[in-house]
Amino acid sequence: MSELRLTALTLPTAAVGPANPLPPLFSGADLHQVADASEADEEMRHNIGYGRVPSVMPYLMQDGYTRERAPAEHPVAVLENATLRATFLLGAGGRLWSLIHKPTGRELLFRNPVFQPANLALRGAWLAGGVEWNIATIGHAPTTCEPLHAARVIRPDGTPVLRMWEYERIRGVVFQIDAYLPDESQVLLVHVRITNPRDTTVPMYWWSNIAVPEAPDVRVLAPADAAWQFSYDRRVRHIDLPQPDGTDLTRTTHARDAADYFFDIPDDRRRWITALDASGRGLAQASTQRLRGRKLFLWGQGEGGRHWQDWLSEPGHGYLEIQAGLARTQLEHLPMPAGAHWSWIEAYGLLEADPTAVHGDDWTTAREAARHSLDTLVPQSVLDAELADAADWVDLEPVEILQAGSGWGALEQRRRTKTGEAPPSTPGTPFPDSTLGPDQQPWLDLLDHGHLIPADPHQAPTSYQTDPAWQEPLRAADGWLPQLHLGVLHAHAGDHEDARKAWQRSIENRPTAWAWRNLAALADHTGNPTEATHAYRQALRLAPDLLPLALEAATVLIRAGHPHEVLSLLAALPAARRSLGRARWAEARAALDAGDVERCGRLLHEGIELADVREGEGSLHELWFAHQRATATADPALPLPRAYDFRMLAADATG
Repeated sequence: MSELRLTALTLPTAAVGPANPLPPLFSGADLHQVADASEADEEMRHNIGYGRVPSVMPYLMQDGYTRERAPAEHPVAVLENATLRATFLLGAGGRLWSLIHKPTGRELLFRNPVFQPANLALRGAWLAGGVEWNIATIGHAPTTCEPLHAARVIRPDGTPVLRMWEYERIRGVVFQIDAYLPDESQVLLVHVRITNPRDTTVPMYWWSNIAVPEAPDVRVLAPADAAWQFSYDRRVRHIDLPQPDGTDLTRTTHARDAADYFFDIPDDRRRWITALDASGRGLAQASTQRLRGRKLFLWGQGEGGRHWQDWLSEPGHGYLEIQAGLARTQLEHLPMPAGAHWSWIEAYGLLEADPTAVHGDDWTTAREAARHSLDTLVPQSVLDAELADAADWVDLEPVEILQAGSGWGALEQRRRTKTGEAPPSTPGTPFPDSTLGPDQQPWLDLLDHGHLIPADPHQAPTSYQTDPAWQEPLRAADGWLPQLHLGVLHAHAGDHEDARKAWQRSIENRPTAWAWRNLAALADHTGNPTEATHAYRQALRLAPDLLPLALEAATVLIRAGHPHEVLSLLAALPAARRSLGRARWAEARAALDAGDVERCGRLLHEGIELADVREGEGSLHELWFAHQRATATADPALPLPRAYDFRMLAADATG
């Protein structure tokens, strides 16, 4: 019999930590910037250029984690029937953390043995493993390390449903994930709905990111004979499957470099993807037709790729990703009309196929063997029927609230009520006032009283808005704080001059580190290093103890050619803060630029660990090679230490 229960999971954990209080005005967007899409067709080229965002605002960055882990309990929801046990990590975006096939005891996903945030998401913190739900804009979702609203719903046939939902602030939409396991089902069913409550079209993005174990005997199959390749040279290439250059890319341990492969699935074929071992067994994911795209991501066998795998988990726990999305590639957004509801069904389960066929040399035979087994496991007609049936229960009210998410949906509901707009919620996805908290309180004051209650100017605001709907209320309010927020709105819209004027008015009203810092970030973004360094100095004078500000300023001062000033800035920090990885990196880089090669070398030798090293970031290996070039006695044959090797392309041997 199907059941849904709450429990806790204990994992070695590095906490996500506090959000960075400095708004990421011009950063936090995804790395998937395309330099060359000439091989793509017209539709894809249009979608690649459509819907890009300047930053992850209004969300703040999550970069307060470390590499120090201790056992901690995480709330989880467990769905279970006679065949499958599915465990969802409620505090981390509702991620499907584990899916066990009970008759065999087999874990179908890559289940990470640790909870270790790393800097791969739009807001920074991201976890490897399981199935992650990504919405809004290209990259790992802003909600991936946040709790979602969660509740128990009962379908008309009595099946319990785990419902998770949230108001997504970049696009202003509501997304809803309904997971359930009917009594006799051999697959976990997941119904997803995105609702656009706005009266305008919004760019939309969704990818279900599925991690499965990687091994030499694992092969990835999908119903395509070609793929779109996208690598870290940022070029889109159309390639044949499975061996475009003599290397079988469907066997991921054969690849040297990390890359994305988006399967070019003909419109008349079923949507699915699977990763099967030597016995022909492994996880399969299938869906109804709206979820059009399928993707393979691999880390590659270069030293940097293997290091990333260990960094995200523990040594010996390699994984690859098979993904499913709305568009053909992960480089695209699709236009979602005003008032639209987009729904689909996903299925996850154990596929068992003829091993000789699926691992044979004939690609057509291999993928057709997998498809035939999938049709036996869960026919397409079953998924289509589930999607049709969901219309009868998708808006049923929860019978039990399991977890509260953020208060942003409730705030948006209050704003829309005041302006006479339709509410964003439905009976099935309520946003109660009880979820409103300190982050929403200033905006409630603005709605209800027409002003922002003056905050302590020495404390950074805890939240921001980028929805243009807040512009007029802010214009009508007085004081330094509304002008600070108005500048953020202008900056996000690309109105840089209006942003600068608003922040200057804020400073005229009351000088704060926050307005000076925003002016500094704007000047740096627009290529004015002199103005940027001046503004950062003013900000640091008002908030000398704020580490994120000091580190941000140090990076800009290094680029502007002021290494001695950076060394003085870092020397004034408490010893505990100077010992952090980003501070040590800044010290080493500034020392090298100041001509103190020995000091830089000592820091590199002692070790510099960047807990928040970014995917594609070259800070560590570039510093290492720069120090080697500056050292007269350096051994040119000395290899880059593994601790500094996060290179995504093995061919990048010089940094």
